[in-house]
Amino acid sequence: MQTVQADDVLFRMHGSNTIGAKLAPALVRGWLFQNGYTQIQSIENAREEINIVSRNQAGVKKIIEIKSHGSGTSFKALKKGLADIGMSSRPIKQKENNKLKQFGEMSRQGVEFVLGLDGIAVIVNPQNPLSQLDKVIVKKIFTGEITHWNEVDKNLTGKIQVYARDNKSGTFDTFKALVMGKKVSLIKTAVRYESNDKLSDDVSSDKFGIGFVGLPSVRNAKPLAVSEPGTQAKKPEKFDVATEDYALARRLFLYAPEINSNVYAKSFMRFAESELGQKIVDANGFISQNLKLKPITPDSRFPAEYLKLTEDGLRLSLNFRFKKGTTKPDNKAMRDISRLVEFLAKKENKKKKVMLFGFAESSESSHPAFSLDLSTYRVDWVADLLVLNGIDPVRVRAYGDANPVASNEDAGGRHKNRRVEVWLL
Repeated sequence: MQTVQADDVLFRMHGSNTIGAKLAPALVRGWLFQNGYTQIQSIENAREEINIVSRNQAGVKKIIEIKSHGSGTSFKALKKGLADIGMSSRPIKQKENNKLKQFGEMSRQGVEFVLGLDGIAVIVNPQNPLSQLDKVIVKKIFTGEITHWNEVDKNLTGKIQVYARDNKSGTFDTFKALVMGKKVSLIKTAVRYESNDKLSDDVSSDKFGIGFVGLPSVRNAKPLAVSEPGTQAKKPEKFDVATEDYALARRLFLYAPEINSNVYAKSFMRFAESELGQKIVDANGFISQNLKLKPITPDSRFPAEYLKLTEDGLRLSLNFRFKKGTTKPDNKAMRDISRLVEFLAKKENKKKKVMLFGFAESSESSHPAFSLDLSTYRVDWVADLLVLNGIDPVRVRAYGDANPVASNEDAGGRHKNRRVEVWLL
């Protein structure tokens, strides 16, 4: 292991293996190159630990440290002053927030940044004939309630072998929150992994295996479509992950406390959120926040007016999402307003017309009228900000809790349903 002097280190990133294995090093190299650093190379110090070494314009060696031992380790490192940036493939937990009170509220703007999006893929061996699973069945498999493949499909045989990430993993935390819930445990015979790629490779070689990984780690395994109660089964396709309509879509986070802030870390955060930084996110198999348009055929169960208004439209690859019971947007929504304005200002988009559709989730109100009001206030919030930027939407509609894109049975699903969709004509 090389000896590192404090003056040599520009900043330190600790946490998620999902981010730290490939994406963080790629972003760091992009940032270094953009800022005139040369002789950029990666040096492995230990398992899941690397230094990105370069030379500044004066020829002085500079280092960026990346340690990727799981999302939970990011907040411990921030607390101990061992990291400048925490990498997490899930949002910070309240108990972690409480332990970092010296930095203030960690989920506020300027501290919590959405780096990109990912979908947790439920994977099986390529020879497995299944194409989709209900989320309830997935839960029963991973908790051990279902242990043989013939309990899933009578035409299948063999004992199921479960593969899962370790307890430090944000991927596991997200999977547990979205699929398993808090009151049940992972089956004891599950094989556990620190690495997404290794898990995927082992599932690929086991005809009885099933596991879950982030999208860039699907590799040679077979990803299944996942359905939820009242929603269509969707594979982890990039567009559905970008809109977060896929059942197991998740956000990737960076946390950079403002106290004792590092100017190099701040510069890196701006780069990571930029259009170029987001292209690097895309290039590494994740889903960027750079906006895209796509023709979409909505679920036929959606309201007739909505289906009529959208039949000639193109869906934009973002949804504005809101905090429970309020018209207060989350941090990603605040940044997405700027992205939307910049997108619509491009020459090829200036003549396009904007349609906005607002929604609530079922537990926000005991009365449908309140749900409709809440969705109306949300869509008006987006419309008002666009008008302030010289963009006048041609249609603004609200539908209460009529169009769920995820289950209302868990917090993650309810957050996805509190949204405003953007369509262009």
